[in-house]
Amino acid sequence: MQKHILSACTIFTLVMLLVSCGAQRKSSAGGGGSSLGNDGPSAREWRNGLKGKWVLNSVDREDIPAAYTIKNIFDEAPVDCFIGSVWTLPGGNYQGSIAFNASGTLCADGAVRNMVWSVYDIPNDNLHPQFQFKKIYSGEKARNVTTGYRLDLSYSDGQSLVMRMPIPLDNGTGNLVFNFSRVQD
Repeated sequence: MQKHILSACTIFTLVMLLVSCGAQRKSSAGGGGSSLGNDGPSAREWRNGLKGKWVLNSVDREDIPAAYTIKNIFDEAPVDCFIGSVWTLPGGNYQGSIAFNASGTLCADGAVRNMVWSVYDIPNDNLHPQFQFKKIYSGEKARNVTTGYRLDLSYSDGQSLVMRMPIPLDNGTGNLVFNFSRVQD
């Protein structure tokens, strides 16, 4: 009997040790933009870090089979048309733009799409913040536009930026990985 009690105590102690040494989660303390107890930058830190101009250098496929075709992204154009585009993300009113620079049969070289952007974050959901935007066409008001897009914010060091767009597949999910670099003014 003592052997079973000793085994149960040992297992309980190991479980408690593993739980206490586990990865920290986002802090449940709201507001302030503090990253204490956080496993990454807060939404406020992401917002401040994203401000400026970024050029989209490449879009990689992650866990997406080569045979899987992605016809267009953001209900706009094929992925290749976005390569070289300049994303202007000012602060203040968060009204930015995407300026296209790629030529091709389905690309609109020189076209500019206005957008409203922000960083989406739900406190206590243990997910990283997401970059979200909605395209605003001439004469539209942002509050009347009900569709938009979200990309997972993965990495930034101030000069480079990586965002991931989940792509639902027949057997799971893959990602388009957007690799940006900051445009020096």
